[in-house]
Amino acid sequence: MSISTTRGSQKARDTLEFLRGKISSNEWRVGELIPKEPELMQLIGVGKSTVREAVRSLAAFGMLETVPGVGTFVRARTPVSSILTEFLADHDLEEVLVYRRSLENEAAQHAAVHRTEEQLAGLRAAHERSLAAGGQAFDTCERSTAPGSFHLLVVEASGSKLLKDLYLGVMSILERASVEGRVILGTTTETMHRDHGAVLEAIAARDVRNAAHSMALHVDRDLGLRTDMLEFNPQTERATSLIDAGFDTDA
Repeated sequence: MSISTTRGSQKARDTLEFLRGKISSNEWRVGELIPKEPELMQLIGVGKSTVREAVRSLAAFGMLETVPGVGTFVRARTPVSSILTEFLADHDLEEVLVYRRSLENEAAQHAAVHRTEEQLAGLRAAHERSLAAGGQAFDTCERSTAPGSFHLLVVEASGSKLLKDLYLGVMSILERASVEGRVILGTTTETMHRDHGAVLEAIAARDVRNAAHSMALHVDRDLGLRTDMLEFNPQTERATSLIDAGFDTDA
């Protein structure tokens, strides 16, 4: 999706692309304040009206939000994430969780094919950090989208920018639901470490089948609806079907 405006001056278009580049590259992270208007004018070399036009354009796509008296915050890394977040907000949380499972399974499969040695090293480092952190290692919704987190690294190793944008959009909904207490972590530290290890080794071996199965088992017991919102068994139907199919969960 292109958000470059066809109206206005070349300076306005260049300013918009400059701001978008800072956001999409994660130099300006989601939730952070961007530089104040005078700083942007000096940094880019344009006037106040040009900066304001670019900020308004990005705000219209949900990437920025201006809070009077405070400043302008980054709200989404891409317009795709923002639009998807608004779309998914109208859907049942259980359906959003199912969609998240599908995205993560696809990411694991593609990562097994497309990952680089550098990306594999990053995944190993993230897993080792998690092991060293012990009981503090839970990948909450917020942590799952933080730079260097295991789940985000798997998605990035898939090589698909679109998949990453979709993942960030879905996780923003689940993060909000987690803060509200509607989505909870349904796994133990030991199980999470084992699941991540299985996903990691499958990706390392370029084993597409086991990468998908390992991730499917993990996400089935990772995040779930609060128990008083939905009756569900400790082991989901999908996890049971994979186990019955002969997958070794201790691998």
